[in-house]
Amino acid sequence: MASMLMNSLRNGPVTSVQAARFAVRSLSSTAHLKAQGSVSAKSKKTLDKPGVRNIVLVDGVRTPFLLSGTTYSDLMPHDLARAALQGLLNKTSIPKDAVDYIVYGTVIQEVKTSNVAREAALGAGFSDRIPAHTVTMACISSNQAMTTAVGLIASGQCESVVAGGVEFMSDVPIRHSRKMRKTMLSLNKAKSIGARLSLLGSIRLAHLAPELPAVAEFSTAETMGHSADRLAAAFGVTRVEQDEFALRSHTFAKKAQDAGLLNDVISFKVPGKDIVSKDNGIRISSMEQMGKLKAAFIKPHGTVTAANSSFLTDGASAVLIMSEEKALAMGYKPKAYLRDFVYVSQDPKDQLLLGPTYATPKVLERSGLTINDIDVFEFHEAFAGQIMANLKAMDSDYFAQTYMGRKSKVGAPPMDKFNSWGGSLSLGHPFGATGCRLVTTVAHRLQKEGGQYGLLAACAAGGQGHAMVIEAYPQ
Repeated sequence: MASMLMNSLRNGPVTSVQAARFAVRSLSSTAHLKAQGSVSAKSKKTLDKPGVRNIVLVDGVRTPFLLSGTTYSDLMPHDLARAALQGLLNKTSIPKDAVDYIVYGTVIQEVKTSNVAREAALGAGFSDRIPAHTVTMACISSNQAMTTAVGLIASGQCESVVAGGVEFMSDVPIRHSRKMRKTMLSLNKAKSIGARLSLLGSIRLAHLAPELPAVAEFSTAETMGHSADRLAAAFGVTRVEQDEFALRSHTFAKKAQDAGLLNDVISFKVPGKDIVSKDNGIRISSMEQMGKLKAAFIKPHGTVTAANSSFLTDGASAVLIMSEEKALAMGYKPKAYLRDFVYVSQDPKDQLLLGPTYATPKVLERSGLTINDIDVFEFHEAFAGQIMANLKAMDSDYFAQTYMGRKSKVGAPPMDKFNSWGGSLSLGHPFGATGCRLVTTVAHRLQKEGGQYGLLAACAAGGQGHAMVIEAYPQ
C-alpha cells in the first residue's frame, strides 16, 4: 500500500497541499494573530434541527500542559483532574450540586484510582450523589467523554454534564514480568514455609526485568512513531515539510500565549512548588537546529524526530456541557453549540493515523456542509508527518476513490484557518485531555475571529478517529 500511495500521490493533484507548504512560512509572521479581531459572526444558516435539543458548551478549562517529569512529577492523575474540575467550578460559578453527571477520559490508568472521574469529582467537592465514570479511547478519550455527555443530554437523562480528561506520564505503571507476577501471586496463596521457599527458589534474574509501557499497537506491535514515519514516507512528506510544520506550531503557540489567547489555561498551585500558569513545552527553534536531530524511530533514514513529534505530557481538562434551555435558565451565555460528530475506524497498520481524513467528510455530510463552509479548523497534531499526510490524503481524488469509496476528495483545509494558535506539537498532548482542549480552542477562535462553524478532528491508536462540527453561539 505504501508504494501505491506514494506513486499515485506524487502524480496526483496535491496543489493545495503544496501551497500549504509555502503557507507554513508566510503564516509564521506576526501579522496573522494581530489581524484576528473580534468581529460579528458570518451570516450562514444555523445547524438547528427540528426535534433535536440544542446542546451547548458553556465553558472549558485546562491545567497548564507540562512536559512529563517536570513540575507535576510528584502528583497523581486525580490531582490534575481535580484541579481542572475546581478551575471549572471557579470559572463558571456553577453550584456543585447542579451537575447531573461527570465523565472523564484517560488512557494509562493509575490502578489506585481506576475510575479517576469519581475520585477527582469527590476531591473537587462535588456532591457524592453525582454519578461519575471514566472512558478510554486512546487520544480521543476526552472526545468520547464529551460526546457521552452530549448523548446523556440529548436523551433527556441529564441537563448538565461535566466532561474532561487527564493524563499523567510522569509516573506510569511499570509492571513486574509475567513470570514474576505469577510467582508473587502464588506466594500469597502458599500455605507452608516449604511451598514459599520453593517458589522463592524458582525466581531467576530474568524474572526481575520490568515491563515498561510503550506507545505501541497491541495488534501490530508497532510504535506510533514508527507508524507515523511509514505514513509520511507513503505520502511523500519530506523531513523539511515536517520540520516547517512543527516550527509553525511552536511559533503560533508562542504568539497565542503571549497575546493572552489561551485563556482556557488556569493557574494551579502545585503542592510544595510554585504556581504554574502556562504550558512549558513551547520551544521556538530554527530549521537549522531542527535539521540536526537524528531520526527517532526508523534509523538512520527516518524523517520523524523529537522536534516534529508531540512530547509526553501531563495535564487535565474539563468542560461544562448543558442543554441550551438549562444554560439560559441559569443565566449563562454559552460559547458554542456542539453539533454533529462522528467516530471512524480503519486499518491500524497502514492507516493508523488517518482518522481525520476519514472522519472529516463524514461529519461534513451529516451537517450538510462543505470544507469551504468551515471557518476554524483544529486538528490534533500527533506528529507533523501525520498532519501533512492527512492533508495530502484529504486533497487526493485517488485516495478518496481507492481507499475511502468516495467519488472525489473532500479537500484540504486552508492553512490560514488551520491550528492558528498552535497545537499538540507545541502546547503538549496529555493523551486523555487533548479533546477538550480542541473543542474549547475552536469555540474561542470562533468568537475571536468572527466565524460561525468550526471543525475539530483527531486520530487515535487502534486506527480510530473523531470529528465534530461546532457552531458559534450568537454574540
